[in-house]
Amino acid sequence: MNICTWLSRRKKRTPLQANSLVGTSLKWSHKPETCRGSTTVLRNEYSGQKFIVTGIYLLGKYGQKKIREIQEREAAEYIAQARRQYHFESNQRTCNMTVLSMLPTLRDALMHQLNSESLTSLLKNRPANKLEIWEDLKIISFTRSIVAVYSTCMLVVLLRVQLNIIGGYIYLDNVTLGKNGTTPLAPPEVQQQYLSSIQHLLGDGLTELITMVKQAVHKVFGSISLKQTLSLLELEQKLKDIREVVEHKDLNQIASYSPLCRYLMPDEENPLANQACGLTERDIATIKLLNETRDMLESPDFSTVLSTCLNRGFSRLLDNMAEFFRPTEKDLSQNSSVNSLSSVSLPLAKIIPIINGQIHSVCSETPSHFVQDLLMMEQVKDFAANVYEAFSTPQQLGK
Repeated sequence: MNICTWLSRRKKRTPLQANSLVGTSLKWSHKPETCRGSTTVLRNEYSGQKFIVTGIYLLGKYGQKKIREIQEREAAEYIAQARRQYHFESNQRTCNMTVLSMLPTLRDALMHQLNSESLTSLLKNRPANKLEIWEDLKIISFTRSIVAVYSTCMLVVLLRVQLNIIGGYIYLDNVTLGKNGTTPLAPPEVQQQYLSSIQHLLGDGLTELITMVKQAVHKVFGSISLKQTLSLLELEQKLKDIREVVEHKDLNQIASYSPLCRYLMPDEENPLANQACGLTERDIATIKLLNETRDMLESPDFSTVLSTCLNRGFSRLLDNMAEFFRPTEKDLSQNSSVNSLSSVSLPLAKIIPIINGQIHSVCSETPSHFVQDLLMMEQVKDFAANVYEAFSTPQQLGK
């Protein structure tokens, strides 16, 4: 085929086709703009990713800071709790030592007001009124040991209340020590004035308790002959009868209120409160502590703990006396199943010197079984912990 034939066969381009070619050239001319748009999109995506990464980083740093704050707060709370626990345990040791240190004073006060030794000396001289002296000795001997049990139990529980109230305030004072504008809740002079209120139990309160117990003893033992024999079981019942008289509640008294509280603190308000004017800040702080103590003494928990201590105390008193009610070899040979609680009996005249000497075991400054039982009772420990907890919390600062 020659060139002419090829040229004749070649189709002629129409205007539309020509335009399409032009359009094609225009289409190719847009290619550079499309590349620039893609670059912008990529740049925006990179900026978004950078923002997200930065946010995650900052969030992580914030989380680490919060975790560190929580850990520091937990560590501070643990240290504070450990410090408070140590202070509480130290305070309980102080309570125990204070009880032991005050028992000789209590014993001397009892032996002074209930002087059975003078009656014993009179009996050695075989006086004409021998029977009358024996009757007095009977009442005084039982009264003295029974009051010893009551007053020792009351001393243990009362000091637990007082020293844990003051201990809680001392802890708070130590926590706020050095802070501007803080006034001590229990400065030393307030502590001394407040704790001196224990003298009511060793003074007027003890005298009133002796009067009440002596009346109850006379009611129960007054008609019993010195020759009458009593078993340990019968003696236990007599002590229960005396307790019912002493601990009897009046109809107008609150059910949860222990009638023994009047021997611990005076019924009326503290004499400081009766002063119309002239009260110092120390007096006001002391009155506040005394009122808080009175509230604790009137609580059901105090009544329950004191009653539990008395039950343990009288049980220990009978255990001490049981040593003198042991069956003899003759009793054991006659009956192998002898029960010393009911079968072994002693004349009341022989029981009197036994009960009379129990005060030295009950009010012993050395840790005897009697005092040790009271100090180590779980109910007493739990009660002390509750009192300390109530008065060692920061909420007390706002009161």
